[in-house]
Amino acid sequence: MVLHPAAKVREAGQDVTFCCKAAGTPAPQKYYWYHNGTLLEGKGQRSSGRLALRGLAPAQAGTYHCKASSEAGAIRSAPAQLTVLAQGQQSCRPEPEPSLVELPSECPQDASGSRYYDVGRCPASPCPGGPAGPSGCGEEAGRCCGVRRMELRHVPCAGSLLPVKVVAECGCGPCARPRVLVQGRVTAADTGEPLRFGHIFLGGRQVGFTGYQGSFTIEVPPDARRLVARFVDGQQRLVDAVKVLPFDRRGGAVYQEVKMLRKKEPVELDGGRSNAIPLGEAGGREPVGELVLPAGAFLRPSGEVFNGTVKASVTFVDPRDMGTASAASSDLSFADAEGEIVPLRTYGMFAVDFREGDSGAALQAGPVQVRMDAGQVWMPEHLRKMKLWSLNPESGLWEEEAVLRPAGGGRRKREERTFLVGNLEIRERRLFNLDVPEDRRCFVKVRAYSNEKFNPYEQLEGVVVSLVNLEPQPGFPSNPRAWGRFDSVVTGANGACLPAFCDARRPDAYTALVTATLGGEELEAVASSPKLNPNAVGVAQPYLGKLGYRRSDHEDAALKKTAFQINVAKPDPNNVDESNGPVYSYRSLRECEEAPVSANHLRFYRVEVDRYEYNVVPFKESDVTSWTGDYLSWWPNPQEFRACFIKVQLEGPQEYMVRSRNAGGSHPRTRGQLYGLRDSRSVRDPLLAGTSGACVEFKCGGMLFDQSLVDRTLVSVVPQGSCRRTAVNGLLLDYLSRHPPLADNNHTGAFSMLAPLDPLGHNYGIYTVTDQNPRLAKEIAIGRCFAGTSDGFSREMRAAEGTAVTFSCQERPPGRESFFQRLLTAPAEA
Repeated sequence: MVLHPAAKVREAGQDVTFCCKAAGTPAPQKYYWYHNGTLLEGKGQRSSGRLALRGLAPAQAGTYHCKASSEAGAIRSAPAQLTVLAQGQQSCRPEPEPSLVELPSECPQDASGSRYYDVGRCPASPCPGGPAGPSGCGEEAGRCCGVRRMELRHVPCAGSLLPVKVVAECGCGPCARPRVLVQGRVTAADTGEPLRFGHIFLGGRQVGFTGYQGSFTIEVPPDARRLVARFVDGQQRLVDAVKVLPFDRRGGAVYQEVKMLRKKEPVELDGGRSNAIPLGEAGGREPVGELVLPAGAFLRPSGEVFNGTVKASVTFVDPRDMGTASAASSDLSFADAEGEIVPLRTYGMFAVDFREGDSGAALQAGPVQVRMDAGQVWMPEHLRKMKLWSLNPESGLWEEEAVLRPAGGGRRKREERTFLVGNLEIRERRLFNLDVPEDRRCFVKVRAYSNEKFNPYEQLEGVVVSLVNLEPQPGFPSNPRAWGRFDSVVTGANGACLPAFCDARRPDAYTALVTATLGGEELEAVASSPKLNPNAVGVAQPYLGKLGYRRSDHEDAALKKTAFQINVAKPDPNNVDESNGPVYSYRSLRECEEAPVSANHLRFYRVEVDRYEYNVVPFKESDVTSWTGDYLSWWPNPQEFRACFIKVQLEGPQEYMVRSRNAGGSHPRTRGQLYGLRDSRSVRDPLLAGTSGACVEFKCGGMLFDQSLVDRTLVSVVPQGSCRRTAVNGLLLDYLSRHPPLADNNHTGAFSMLAPLDPLGHNYGIYTVTDQNPRLAKEIAIGRCFAGTSDGFSREMRAAEGTAVTFSCQERPPGRESFFQRLLTAPAEA
């Protein structure tokens, strides 16, 4: 499906057109349209993928999807939502929805000490519009609900007033169209070596190369619903990786680590004789099967039989090895007879590479025989459903090649084994799979939070949540440490629903291992030991006990805390305790997606180690669409985010909180007005006694949102404690003196500067990174700042490397306030 119908909003009486388009060989001949899953009579079947509805009535609201078919099969589009409003009905209420931000610690808002303040938000819902162009196809540029007016308020803090901008009114306006990107890094699964200058394909079209460190950026096409990318090693040392990459349709960048398998060393075969290559014999395990190549099976592309020496490389992805899950290709899905994309459960996949021994020219093969050991299949129903599949590298879908049928007799005299046998021709496609369709499916609800408080209004969006289906316990397939399938989904405003295999009869029949990452940073799961807390996990008893929730460090405290494992117990429809998540039946996807935050769900959270951020103009970095164009916006451009950090060295007996205060410096519209605050606790240097370092974010100098004049932010860096400035980087001082005006630096307890417009670097103690994802830009900049280099990355503080300013701190006498405290209590005097 190359064009999916797009969501539309209309008023009653208006017209609407939906479009879809499929590609294939042969070309699709028929299109069918469905409303809420029911075939539309009369209008349902047509030769083109257009559906026009005139004079809409409220009853026509709902979901629409199309199905395209040809003699080769069928494919179904993603559903599109049609909203039909009554005439005059408002789709965007002027009153903003509540949205809380955390104020600085010196700004409690009530007697209980709460620091949360309602700044309001406008839901990014579409507003009614007309057809987009004469055809009415595709995404509509359209109008969306957004901020119409903001107002500036001042919040009382200890000894001062804190400015904050709140949403005063919502209204319909042009929809934000941020770029949708997938970024990441491609490495070898065994050594971590980056794929340097590898080829990247979308469909059959090359779109770029990986960088020297294996990095890549892919811009997602506007109509994409499923992003299939193929990574190719030009040196042919690694097996091609076909990945279905998750992305956030609302905009911004999602980060993805891509692993590629190393090709198995080739063996030399005599093309004129019969040969057999085992599949999955590594690690002392019994092979899953073998590839049998009869004499004369190797062919040149012209069809000529090749009987010379063949160099044959067959790389097997063995699901009995947990380490191979991240390197497996595609997402193990196929299109069934109705065109629905449904999951497969794998028993192993293999990539083949046959070449002439002398010239290295590629060879084809066929027909060859694939023999699978039936003893490796412990579920009797799987023996009847086992098939051989090949991967379509353009769609990322597996397509049936052959049915594997029982054939008696073993090839070894010492044991009698039964094989499942299928025939195969190896032409253009080189990646194959031993799979069965699996229809016992559910969805698992997961949410990610910015901290361990799990406040509903502090959920993280844009988090990649991955679920690996682990093999059932003994009595089902053999090895409980094997994997059968994997999926990844990106969290939205209401979390994410991940598909998983499940079982209604035995809760522990299927288990799942779940992880979450944000910009390459692993999030932490909720602890399961020493005592399981249902309120923290997010699932009430007794269902939690049935799920058997266990964090990865449950039995070994030395292990990472970034994953959890559950039994995917299918909910019992007759049990009220299981009707509220976190596992939903496969037909209840919408119920899962729309579940309130009070419903059962599983949780990850970001470990915020003593770091605090405050923006005068509120912005959720995990939701690019929440950006507001304002002179006081911390980020002036929602398409590109530039993160700036200054490195501070602190000589003293403890760790210290360091604050940057960021205000307008040179722009006439913002001079003296606050942009925001950043607090960061220093981290001890393991190699330097009595020394710590802090990487403190500041607002970069540059154009403001109107792109007319630059502003050099007035940045003040103040450690919390009895600290005295003892040194400033000489190159930074020289740069600032050559780019006047100079900021006042009269007080030795602080350091002030007008932010440089140039990116500078570690020699100046300034670290700048630009990226389409604000969190990723900050994570990279922090990693460089810790390392004290402009191109490295570290999580271990090197306080004396690449430093901008140094403070000497001491324990102050009792009763004496530090400059930082005086700045909070009496800012004018300080």
